[in-house]
Amino acid sequence: MALAEAIRTDRGVLRVDDLARRHGISTRRLQRLFLDHVGVSPKWVIRRYRLQEAIERAGEGPPDWSALAADLGYSDQAHLVRDFTAVTGVSPTAYVRSLH
Repeated sequence: MALAEAIRTDRGVLRVDDLARRHGISTRRLQRLFLDHVGVSPKWVIRRYRLQEAIERAGEGPPDWSALAADLGYSDQAHLVRDFTAVTGVSPTAYVRSLH
């Protein structure tokens, strides 16, 4: 649970292998710990917190999606849009429109 908390509190955690290295364990061991104790993979948790932050920022007003994607460690805006749409069922732009 401490590793899941590390993902929640450190928004700089973007990759599973980086988290494993920071905590001195193998990537495979980290994956097993998450599946056993959290019920999902560490990648799933990292993705959810990144998207949660995107949703929070979108709620503050229409963001610059490419800058937001870069801030959250996505390779590009399209990657953020795909992830966002897959999880929420709507595009980021449609989500922002629904808030106002």
